[in-house]
Amino acid sequence: MKKKSILLLFIFAIGVVSIIFLAKTKDGGKNEKAVVGLDAPIFNLRDLDNRTWRLSDLKGKVVLLNFWASWCDSCKEENPSLQKLISAEKGNDNLVVLSVLYDDDPLRARQYMKENNLNFAVLIDHDGSIAGKYGITGVPETYIIDRRGTLKEKIIGPTQWDSPEMRGMILKLTSDNS
Repeated sequence: MKKKSILLLFIFAIGVVSIIFLAKTKDGGKNEKAVVGLDAPIFNLRDLDNRTWRLSDLKGKVVLLNFWASWCDSCKEENPSLQKLISAEKGNDNLVVLSVLYDDDPLRARQYMKENNLNFAVLIDHDGSIAGKYGITGVPETYIIDRRGTLKEKIIGPTQWDSPEMRGMILKLTSDNS
């Protein structure tokens, strides 16, 4: 009888520890984070115009996913070059540039976009769950996802997107048919 009670207590303790662990991860134990070389975390977000964007719908295209905020000075430095890249790659159907608003007010972001003549898609991550999945450390932070959905690059900080180096990297990824 004593052995049976100890065994039941042990099983109960393991159950409690498991429940606590799963509750702490908040994502059912998946704890998915973006890792270069692995599949990019999926997302399903709406943009400022209420259009839905799903990573799964973008297979076959290179996705440049840029996290930013209208209050971020480094983002303000980076955004013109992102817009120049989009303009230069206008005919490239293999590239999709998406930005994800991080810890910011969508109305403020819309005003910022208008005032600065920027027209790239701005996705709203209301609860920060996508930023969490990607494990961002601040803004700007950019993830480049290849045509198969694999995360190829993680770039922390502002980047000159219209530079020959960045354009070359994007050209290589968008023309890669493997």
